[in-house]
Amino acid sequence: MTTMLIKNAKAIVTLDKEDRVLASQNIFIRDNRIEYLGPDSPVAAEVIDAAGMFVYPGLINTHHHLYQTFTRNLPQVQNLELFPWLCALYEIWRGLTPEIVYYSAIVGMGELMKYGCTTCFDHHYVFPKLNSQQFIDQQFAAAGQLGIRFHASRGSMSRGKSSGGLPPDELVQTVDEILKDSERLVAEYHDNSRYSMRQVALAPCSPFSVTSDLMKETAALARAKKVRLHTHLAETKDEEEYCQQKFNLRPLAYMESLNWVGSDVWFAHGIHFNEAELKLLAATKTGVAHCPVSNQKLSSGIAQIPRMLELGVPVGLAVDGSASNDGSNLLGEIRTAFLLHRLHASAQAPTGYDILKLATTGSATLLGRDDIGSLEVGKAADLFMINGNTLEYVGAQFDPKSLLATVGVFRPAAYTIINGKVVVKDGRLCTIDEEKITAQANALVNKLIG
Repeated sequence: MTTMLIKNAKAIVTLDKEDRVLASQNIFIRDNRIEYLGPDSPVAAEVIDAAGMFVYPGLINTHHHLYQTFTRNLPQVQNLELFPWLCALYEIWRGLTPEIVYYSAIVGMGELMKYGCTTCFDHHYVFPKLNSQQFIDQQFAAAGQLGIRFHASRGSMSRGKSSGGLPPDELVQTVDEILKDSERLVAEYHDNSRYSMRQVALAPCSPFSVTSDLMKETAALARAKKVRLHTHLAETKDEEEYCQQKFNLRPLAYMESLNWVGSDVWFAHGIHFNEAELKLLAATKTGVAHCPVSNQKLSSGIAQIPRMLELGVPVGLAVDGSASNDGSNLLGEIRTAFLLHRLHASAQAPTGYDILKLATTGSATLLGRDDIGSLEVGKAADLFMINGNTLEYVGAQFDPKSLLATVGVFRPAAYTIINGKVVVKDGRLCTIDEEKITAQANALVNKLIG
């Protein structure tokens, strides 16, 4: 049994139902859960002096493509929109190997942790014909090495170019192959217990890369196994036109016809929904992972987040793939989301604190979890701390709830704690040798890119 006391924090932003901010108070952790918040100082084996620190619940990332970490900042794709961007990168991604998947996961999740993220969901859907059977296993191994709470998905593509899809035929699999591996991964890795460190979702890639049969059978399997469903949807006008030409339906209507709406489903992006579709999402509690940086870089559009929140659509925050974001920093996403919607919606935009809620309690809802996302007794001991006694935060102490969005954070966290363990201290990862991993990863990048 281990105990930890985080004492005398400048402000603890709890994200609880009362939106409390606790000044000059303490957090007591026993093993992997929060046991006490308040002015008392229980005796603990490990004590962290949080004087001057702003303390927040760990951030929760609801959509990523970790394998893309090795294809960032490539000049040949920087001015492309989604469909041509994908077509160009598929030619590189066909070179993925288990080693590349492992190290790209270490790098991507490591960066997330350094910037306050404690739970990562990843959507891996690229499986070359050879040597890709253990890709998701490699991601779980990387997450275990880092100590991050990890939700993997068994993504998939089953409709290649020869069948009217976007990806090369060399990167698609049969429905039987996909379902068999989906069952294996759920059986081997999915843990739905409280404070679980690893879970599995099923996630066919997108309407333009999978067949209707795969979508239907995946939904049936997920519900039989009691795991969640995820896919890209309503990301671009090109996708909308594809669905109307191929299925004579708009993207969400197509999903509804396949039994892909409900409180166990969340979509990445959700930019091009009309009013009726937004109301359907709200009525069915179908969620949306908001990816503002990626949506801007690929010129995809602006999701109607103010209206979604007004209607009660479940919304979380996400960085999306490293190749369409060029980073894995959810703190950066918070500020970007805040400024984007201020520009677009003015007084109707979410506040800075509203955006923080998307990245914590909102994201927890998308992942189907009530044990993470806030700092409360009985919740998982997932949190991060920002040192407020630095030049960047002079005069910024008046609204800790909004600070991450309005002022922003541009350096790694002072501490990140996951499941009651310190995994980042003074901006450095505690669980791996950063220099060694960096050198190994860069060597693999050069091998992949050629």
